[in-house]
Amino acid sequence: MTVVFLHAFPLDERMWAPQFEALAARQTYAPRLYGRGRSLAVWAARILDEVEGELVAVGASMGGYCALELARQAPDRVRGLVLAGSRAAADSPERRGFRDELIGHLRAHGVPAEMPTTAGAEELAAATEALRDRADATDVLASFAGPVLVCVGDRDDVLSVEEARSVAAIAPHGRLEVFAGAGHLPSVEQPDRFNGVLADFLAPWT
Repeated sequence: MTVVFLHAFPLDERMWAPQFEALAARQTYAPRLYGRGRSLAVWAARILDEVEGELVAVGASMGGYCALELARQAPDRVRGLVLAGSRAAADSPERRGFRDELIGHLRAHGVPAEMPTTAGAEELAAATEALRDRADATDVLASFAGPVLVCVGDRDDVLSVEEARSVAAIAPHGRLEVFAGAGHLPSVEQPDRFNGVLADFLAPWT
């Protein structure tokens, strides 16, 4: 069983360093999502080719959307899902407009100086296109047979606790974990607590 960690935008796979340390005894994999094209479907297909056998997908924000796409493509191989700061629905028109503006800025002016990333402007633009154009994954969650853990910070300004609760309710075996005082990336902001919750979730797969 491989625990596949899927990073958030605009961070990279190194965001999972605290989790790698905590799960040193487990088989883990954290692919870099940039440079894989402009479609989550393509990203997921390539990751499934890179990982052998069954897996548990742990995704933060953008990574959560990729995790759902893994479950869409290989429900027989994805045994569990951890979604941190990710919704099941596709982007709203307002969110798509925000992403369009970001894509335009990246291609016209490059990466903003304040953006914490190792990716180039075109890599980030392509990733934003993939996020903007992703399919609604409500059906994926509703039919997923394994456990689903939805994590959200109560100070998340992208995904509210109430929306995260509704995401968890869609899954037949979903549950919600709220991180008091955390924002959009609880695994980064509260790594010790996140690691404990994750260890409990992974316990059935020893």
